[in-house]
Amino acid sequence: MKVTVLSGGVGGARFTRGLLALLAPSAEVTVVANTGDDLWLHGVRVCPDLDTLMYTLGGAVHEDQGWGRRDESRRVSDDLAAYGLGWEWFTLGDLDLATHLARTELLRSGLPLSQVTARLCERWAPGVTLLPMSDQEVETHVRLADGRLIHFEEWWVRHRAALPAVGFEQVGLASATAGPGVVEALRDADVVVLPPSNPVVSVGTILAVPGIRDALATTAAPVVGVSPVVGGAPVRGMADACLTAIGVATDAAAVARHYGRRAEGGVLDGWLVDDADAAAADVLRAQGWTVRAAPTLMTDVPTTAAIAAAALGLVDRLP
Repeated sequence: MKVTVLSGGVGGARFTRGLLALLAPSAEVTVVANTGDDLWLHGVRVCPDLDTLMYTLGGAVHEDQGWGRRDESRRVSDDLAAYGLGWEWFTLGDLDLATHLARTELLRSGLPLSQVTARLCERWAPGVTLLPMSDQEVETHVRLADGRLIHFEEWWVRHRAALPAVGFEQVGLASATAGPGVVEALRDADVVVLPPSNPVVSVGTILAVPGIRDALATTAAPVVGVSPVVGGAPVRGMADACLTAIGVATDAAAVARHYGRRAEGGVLDGWLVDDADAAAADVLRAQGWTVRAAPTLMTDVPTTAAIAAAALGLVDRLP
């Protein structure tokens, strides 16, 4: 079985870990990662979602945080702060900094991000083929209600998405192309999964890369998704603020309609919601959706494997 996952950071990484526990070694899993959160800091290229996937699947992640390295220290960031440099709200751990230094050195040697990612994954052996959504730099900025435009990470990490936003702008998106292997991974998959990642700035950014939505629309593989919203609240993070900014309710059915059914020009064939949203499932089902309600809180790897099984089980329910 060939499975392709379109993933953001923590939620997508944890879902994929459960998917591997369910399917490995009998499946080939490809993960297309959002790189719209990337940024330059201290002269190095930071790719938060790529690194979260790599660390989580490679067994090195800080489990309590869901991101970064375990057994981390921050001597370099503290010393930079003594020079008045850096941001106190976005510090790079010493071990994590080594990854960013390695990535930057390889990028400056002339390698594209896709090849650099493959090189870094040689160390971590994540058990998947990890592909950046594009080799071109794409950075998400947030349009605030007061007219300012700030980098997504500043809005997300520094302000905890508390500043009212009215939209998102992906700088560099118009000239970007799908990364090597991305379109093929969608075309050749047996099933494509949209995990419980942020539907606006993670999966949504991947889908906005020219060529990717078209590949998803035309693939013969069924496309199933897992709701990132449970009982009217995001499972993790502040996805509700992102949804509000684009006028979508924080509701499992509303997120499904935001993605849309492939039969009606959208991207989904099936949708998995939590048991808490069984009523939303009934509404969607009455509107022609293939939808199922099941427990979707990823409390540990075995539980997440069961969630992955429920998502893949939607394929058997499709018309």
